[in-house]
Formats: sequence, structure tokens, C-alpha cells
Amino acid sequence: MLPSVADVLAMPVVRAGQPEIVGGGSLDRPVRWVHVSDVADVAQLLVGGELILTTGQAMSHGDIATVGYLTALAAAGVAGLVIELGGYVPVLAPIVGQTADALGLPVIALHQITRFVEITEAVHRVIVAEQYAELEFARTVHETFTDLSVRRASLAEIVKTAAGMLDSSVVLEDLAHRVLTFTAKHASTSALLDDWETTSRLLPDGWDAVAVGPHPQRWGRLILRAGDVPTARATMVLERAAQTLTLHRMIEKDRFGLHRQAQTGLIDDMVNGRVLDERDAVARAAALGVARRAAYVPLAIDIAAVDETDPVARQRRAAGILDAVTHGLGLAKVTALTAADQGDRVGMILALPRSGDLDESLTTACATLTGEVRRVDGVQRVVIGVGAESDSLLDTAHELPHAAHVAEVALSLADSVPRAFYRSGDVRLRGLLSLIRNEPGVQRFAETELSALLRYDIRYAADLTNTLRQFLDLAGNKTDLARRLNISRPTLYDRLARIERILAVDLDNGESRTSLHAALLIRDLTANAR
Repeated sequence: MLPSVADVLAMPVVRAGQPEIVGGGSLDRPVRWVHVSDVADVAQLLVGGELILTTGQAMSHGDIATVGYLTALAAAGVAGLVIELGGYVPVLAPIVGQTADALGLPVIALHQITRFVEITEAVHRVIVAEQYAELEFARTVHETFTDLSVRRASLAEIVKTAAGMLDSSVVLEDLAHRVLTFTAKHASTSALLDDWETTSRLLPDGWDAVAVGPHPQRWGRLILRAGDVPTARATMVLERAAQTLTLHRMIEKDRFGLHRQAQTGLIDDMVNGRVLDERDAVARAAALGVARRAAYVPLAIDIAAVDETDPVARQRRAAGILDAVTHGLGLAKVTALTAADQGDRVGMILALPRSGDLDESLTTACATLTGEVRRVDGVQRVVIGVGAESDSLLDTAHELPHAAHVAEVALSLADSVPRAFYRSGDVRLRGLLSLIRNEPGVQRFAETELSALLRYDIRYAADLTNTLRQFLDLAGNKTDLARRLNISRPTLYDRLARIERILAVDLDNGESRTSLHAALLIRDLTANAR
């Protein structure tokens, strides 16, 4: 950080000149450079931020010239003017202080003869040292976060590193203002995170909150909770940390055997349109052991397991799940392409014989797979979601996301009767919304719909969100709503009108009601997942 005018005045070499503040603005102005000049029109040579040292020759030609000189310096954006009293200007005229005050330009008089070269050397040493320190800091930031990227460090380690560099608390949150990970500095965890959603919603936009994720697909924010961290350094660290977090999420994937990687690669190529010919797809699948002339079924296995903080143990369990799937396929005497997703989900294109009852074969295969995966240590529950079967391998690959959605929804449901597999017709609406609640686009939708009302409730300790929720639950029946809230109809009408003004919506419009109701349900599901 550059020295201020006050810092320069505090230097011994300047104090020896017995400085006197004649007038002007704040002494907190940063000094970018020190310039010695007695030239009257020196202002046209300046770029701003300079501290001008002069013997006052330009101020020895009367008040009009003095005012013009000071005005030009102020217009050039100098940090301040230091005048050595002596031969040219024994005493400063009153107009100097008056003009300095009017212009907000710090003017300092030195009552003792001072070697200007000693002042410039002292100040420039500080400036150059600070610039070198900033370059060293930038190099350290670059090397540190590059190393974290190469090592594929966890989200928690990346955030912890940023907090350590800035010696301040740093929080990584998602678009629903849920804390994903954090590091507390100079504050307890409870003090940092207590009522975090409210705190986060009311934070003004600024350098201390950086978006995380590729530009069109932001998925979170990295927030600095600090008091006096230099802005330039904070911005540098936060932006570099955000880039590392983005890369972490983009490149994180399983690292199992070559055969499994090849299967995962084929599925990825088909899903993302890099394989467009059915024959090519079947040939590559057959080369990986998948039966030809089969009925293909998109399938996803979702697993609920004990939380495991040790990355080695997580990797071991993920490998165990894939081994169990492979063993189950062998027991069921079927073949498949499989792709693991972080160990807690396995995507699969199952190849079933066309002869016989397809549902019966699918039930047997799914029951066998479920039984094998349940044997893995730490696994608590296993569900399988399936999509529509097809004779086309490419069409089946494109249905894998649908099967994964069904599986995730099924895992969120409490089902007293276990099923061998779930189709889309087996899941309910709330379960479906619970599936998509963590999608950035869905969170952004809910925030857009409700954020203005939520901020209003926070600022004015109101409860209009609850009024809106009950209004929608009752399908807009105002009579029943007034009775439920135990308020008069005029009071209710006033509340509803305020909600319409805050959200800029018409509550009599069906689409508006549907959007708001969906947003509230998404918010409820997100809150319940905290």
C-alpha cells in the first residue's frame, strides 16, 4: 500500500524541517511519487498522486499567480504540496491557506532548510519496497493456487488457504446462501455463521464478494468477512481462489481403472454428441464387453452412505461400490456400460436380452445390483432409477440424465415398501422439486422471485413471506386466509397489496401464483437441507 501524505510527514527527514500544515484536504491521500520543481506550470507534466516539493518560486509573483498555481496542482490531482520557506517565500500569504482549504489540497510549509533529495530518496525507498512486496505477494498467490489446482485440493483447503493469506474469515456459499465451507479467523464459528442467510442477503455488492463458477453458470460466491484487509490484495486472492474453486468443480472426476475410464468415456461421448453414428457406438460398446442386439435400459444407482471426511476412505468406498456393481452384473448375467459419479452414484446403460419378459429381467438385475451394493461398508440405502428402454444405444445414453433424476428423487423419498427400481411415475412432485433444488438455475429462479420480499421482511421485521405462502396454499381464498391469520379483510388486502408492490406482480395472475408457489417450495426444500 502506498504511503500517505501523513506517512511522509512522519518521516524523520521531513520532521527535521519542522513541517506546518497550512491548509487543505485529507492527509490520507496516497503518494505515488515525489517530484521536486519550482516551475510555475509543472501541473501539465503531472499524472496525479505526486507530492510536490518546492522552494516557492512559483508563489513569489503575487496572489493571483499563487491562486492559479495551486488551482492547477489541484486539478492535476497531486497528493500535496510541500513548500520550503526561505529565499523566495519567507512567509506564506494568507491566500495560500484559504485557497488550499477551498481546493482541498494539502499544503505544508517547512520552516527549516531541508535537503529535498533526502526526502525523495526516503519516500521512493518505501514506494519501491511496497511495489516489490506487492509483486512478491502476487507471485506467492499465483504459485499457491496453481499448486492447489494441480493437487486437486478440496474446497475446504482452497478456502482455508485464501483465509490464511488474508488473515480474515472467508465463506463459500451457494446461490441459495447456504454455506458450503468456511474458515473463521479472529471470530468464532457461531459469530461468523449465525443467521448467515440474512447477513449474506444484506451484503452490498463490492470487492469482498466474488462469484464462483464459469461466467454463464455461476454456482456460488466467495465472501471475505474482514475489517482492514487491503482491497487490492483481497481482490487478487479472492479472484484467484474463485478460479481454483471453479477448476476444482470442472475437473473433479473418478480415477479408477482404464476399463472403467473407457466405459465412462464412451458414455460421455454419446451423451455430449461426440458419437453420432449408432453403429460406431455399438461397436465401441461391444469392444468393452457389452452385448449386441440387446434391449438397452438407462439406469442410475443412487446411494445414501455414512459421511466420510477422509478422502482416502471415500476413494476406497467408491471403488468398493464399483466393484460391487461389477460383481452384481456378473451374478445377474447381464452386461452394461458404467460410469461412476463421485462414488455416490453409478450411471449405467444396461443391456438386457430381448427374449422373455423385459420387466422381469430388469427386476432381477436391479435386485441383484442393490443387494451387492448394500454389502459395501458405510452404505445405508440404495435406490435405482430407470428410463425408457430402447433398441438404440445412442437414444439410451441421452436418457441417462432422466434416470439419474429419478434415482435422486427416489432417494429423497421415504418409501416403506422397497422397490427393485423406480420409474418417473413412481416419484411425487415434492420429491421432484427436491431433486432440482440444488441446481444453480433453480436457485437463481427462486432468488429472483422472492429476494425482494425476503429483504423487506428482514429490514422491517415483517412476515409478508408467510402471508404469501398461506395465500398460495389456500389457492387465493382471501376469506379463509383472513380467518386463518385472524386479521380483518382490509388488513389482509393491505398486506397483499404490499406484496404485489414489492414483488411487482399481480397475485390474481395464475402464472404469477404458480411461479411464486414453486419458488417458495424450492426455498422450503433448500432450508430443510441445511
